[in-house]
Amino acid sequence: MALSEKARAKLTAVSTATLTTVLFKHGLRNTFIHGIHRLNPGGPRMVGPAYTLRYIPAREDLDHLGVFEDRSHPQRKGVEECPPGHVFVIDSRRNASAASAGGILVTRLWQRGVAGIVTDGGLRDSPDIARLPFPAYHAAPAAPTNLIKHHAVDLDVPIACGEVPVYPGDVLVGDDEGVAVIPRHIAEEVADEACEQTVFEDFVQEKVAQGRSIFGIYPPGAEAREEFKRWRAATGR
Repeated sequence: MALSEKARAKLTAVSTATLTTVLFKHGLRNTFIHGIHRLNPGGPRMVGPAYTLRYIPAREDLDHLGVFEDRSHPQRKGVEECPPGHVFVIDSRRNASAASAGGILVTRLWQRGVAGIVTDGGLRDSPDIARLPFPAYHAAPAAPTNLIKHHAVDLDVPIACGEVPVYPGDVLVGDDEGVAVIPRHIAEEVADEACEQTVFEDFVQEKVAQGRSIFGIYPPGAEAREEFKRWRAATGR
């Protein structure tokens, strides 16, 4: 099922922290990609279904610069075929000693309307990528070409990224804290619940900033729930 524009808009407005709490309520604990960070904090938020690339360790007789002349090479093919609005997600086995991709490929993804790129490895040309108005997440800068450590084998298959399972079509949401993964079949429901949770957390944040104790409000007791209803009516939230 495709992600609706309504759900995409809702997910753009909620934090990964809130999303992981909502996903925990659904029984999902391992949903936040570990060990990565955003190259351009403060840039546009990232929301989109996953389109995946899987790497295995490189082998010297197979991985040389000549392979890029083959248009079916999975890395190059993926950059040209990742659907607009999707997130290009790379399983690099948490190995950032060589690049998962570089500035030219990331620029191509951006120009094609892809929603972002995420790898548990490294990106080369990272200063150039950081200047793009394009969400990009990685573990660390990695100047060496991918061929030194990575052999691209599969596109649009289940992968691991930062120890989190990512299936094609799962919805990735990225903010300045990191990236959360939502199973595709509950993405619409989670979007609705996360928006409601955000409204409540905004209410709590306001009250705590005014000097209120967290007891009785976080989590809320009966009195706080009634107060929240009145606050919501007054603020139009």
